Amino acid sequence: MFKKILIANRGEIALRVIRTCKEMGIKTVAVYSTADADSLHVKFADEAVCIGPPPSNLSYLKMSNIISAAEITNADAIHPGYGFLSENADFSRICEEHEIKFIGASAEMIAKMGDKATAKATMKAAGVPCVPGSDGIIEDFEACKKIAKETGYPVMLKATAGGGGKGMRAVWNEEDLEDAWNSARTESKAAFGNDDMYMEKLIEEPRHIEIQVVGDSYGKACHLSERDCSVQRRHQKLTEEVPSPFMTKKLRKEMGEAAVRAAEFISYEGAGTVEFLVDKHRNFYFMEMNTRIQVEHPITEQVIDFDLIREQILVAAGVKISGKNYEPALHSIECRINAEDPYNGFRPSPGKITVLHAPGGHGVRLDTHVYAGYSIPPNYDSMIAKLITTARTRQEAIDKMKRALDEFVIEGIKTTIPFHRQLMDEPAYVSGNYTTAFMNDFKMKPIES
Repeated sequence: MFKKILIANRGEIALRVIRTCKEMGIKTVAVYSTADADSLHVKFADEAVCIGPPPSNLSYLKMSNIISAAEITNADAIHPGYGFLSENADFSRICEEHEIKFIGASAEMIAKMGDKATAKATMKAAGVPCVPGSDGIIEDFEACKKIAKETGYPVMLKATAGGGGKGMRAVWNEEDLEDAWNSARTESKAAFGNDDMYMEKLIEEPRHIEIQVVGDSYGKACHLSERDCSVQRRHQKLTEEVPSPFMTKKLRKEMGEAAVRAAEFISYEGAGTVEFLVDKHRNFYFMEMNTRIQVEHPITEQVIDFDLIREQILVAAGVKISGKNYEPALHSIECRINAEDPYNGFRPSPGKITVLHAPGGHGVRLDTHVYAGYSIPPNYDSMIAKLITTARTRQEAIDKMKRALDEFVIEGIKTTIPFHRQLMDEPAYVSGNYTTAFMNDFKMKPIES
């Protein structure tokens, strides 16, 4: 087992990893930018190393600084969390070259699954259902037009190096195709330095449902049920739940088997997520694989009583998994609390938290790194907390979330707490009858005077 793990991340996920490491008797090293000197992950780690100024490219994305921090503290493993370098093949390879265990996928695995066109071809070979469309990168616009006609409108253009909705365009007819092709490529080139595109059939009334998988270094994989991530804004998840209200036992069995088949086909090691689009007829199609821990992993932990960070560490240390597939015994909902103003287009709201009262009680979990007096820097993602409620039924979990949100007080900045409180009363959400288009028509109700 590892003696010391460096956490190459910040905020709540860094603190989350530190907590499990402490329970396992493993020493921890926090890294931080000068903007994060007062963050809780810095305070609770056994050691902390400043790795640069606030900009991510000079700190949390600067591989040489992180490797140096691991070497001077004698860390024998690095946990990348999510975001930043968690799915960077070069970083995984550099860790291996320096004989530091990267707690995540291998460089080869990250590269294979990180390129969406390659990932789709791999999943087809594994017998996993994939969305109809191009077989890889589209050569030019003439080829694009031909593939769109063969696939049938509507279609979705996607950047092969894309993420966060960048380089994506829905196209409903041939007249709009060329403009979409040009604008998607331009956006992708600017965001990722790569304008390669591929195409998929646009799935109507889709739900975004992902399957949590874990694979070990002996070729065995298992799944830990699904998460419904369909409530999104600009392709960014806002809330997630497990089990999905759209799920059936038959569909879970089929999707779970497909996800395990995918993981074992590529000999996947570590915790990962196989993400699917599910249409209104419950046909499911592979979308992508995330080769890291997910933001929303706590709801899976809650419904099956399982520490996914611990499992990541054990697998990285060479321990075999049980191979057991799980079904959720409870219902859990996560609300991502962002430092954003939902009454003003979800505009970021960094600044100093003057008052914070955290909710509590049975079935309430709060993962956060902030506290009263903490200043949220403007340099990073706006998520500051994850509020999770767990109960025997979905309605009980919703009722518990309403109560927890009412208790949750953060002053000094704007947050998405009011958005989530309204969401818990929205008829489409309460009935479970929502898709990825849910936020298209969502409007915040005026603040009561």
